Amino acid sequence: MSPSDHAWNADLYQQKHAFVFQFGADVVSLLGPQRGERILDLGCGTGELTAKIAESGADVVGLDASASMIANARRSFPPLTFQQGDARHYVTDQPFDAIFSNATLHWIAEREQSTVLTHIFQALKPGGRFVAELGGRGNVVRILTALTRALTELGMSPPVNPNYFPSVGQYATLLENAGFSVTLMELFDRDTPLADPETGIGDWLAMFRGDVVNALSDKDRQTVLSAINHQLHPTNFRDGHWFADYKRLRFMAVKPAM
Repeated sequence: MSPSDHAWNADLYQQKHAFVFQFGADVVSLLGPQRGERILDLGCGTGELTAKIAESGADVVGLDASASMIANARRSFPPLTFQQGDARHYVTDQPFDAIFSNATLHWIAEREQSTVLTHIFQALKPGGRFVAELGGRGNVVRILTALTRALTELGMSPPVNPNYFPSVGQYATLLENAGFSVTLMELFDRDTPLADPETGIGDWLAMFRGDVVNALSDKDRQTVLSAINHQLHPTNFRDGHWFADYKRLRFMAVKPAM
């Protein structure tokens, strides 16, 4: 999920970026959902991980700010409960045993992280756990550097990065300030294969930096994409596949029982 001011293409997400929820299966394993637990999937996207959590017998609610993501989730998994809502403003009068989030928190501005974590803390029962993964410090730095360079070469201003990719220390501090006890946190490299061996980087940019590339003329867009592919080929292309240079921050935090 992301704040609603980012335009999401749910079909492109499912067709070319299934790796987002496929790799998220490991985070579900860390969550360890149990039958009868009430769990919130914060930033559920098109619902694949919500459904995986539900396989445990847990009572799961999928929440996402994107109307198109929620519509796709409801079509794909009609028995499950999905709600459109923004993590920055989320409140509930029925606290959860656990809250899960995959590839969502880095779409929330740094200045709003404390507010979001306070809402999450309040939405958990005492003793409840918060298990999540997000982009960590250095995430996709090669792709973003190539985009900035290509735009600069055309005389354009570098784009503003809408993401927050924190270090272990930064995010652990935010969680502890919100009241959590951090029981696990790790930052790790995960070069991630992109679906199309020809257009992988362009597809990634269309999905996650669409506001930038779609604002270009057709000619400038082709110039920019060509320059980016040329720059990244030595580092992000191997064995016939494009890779995104992901760095992920994964953690478990617990709301104290007392």
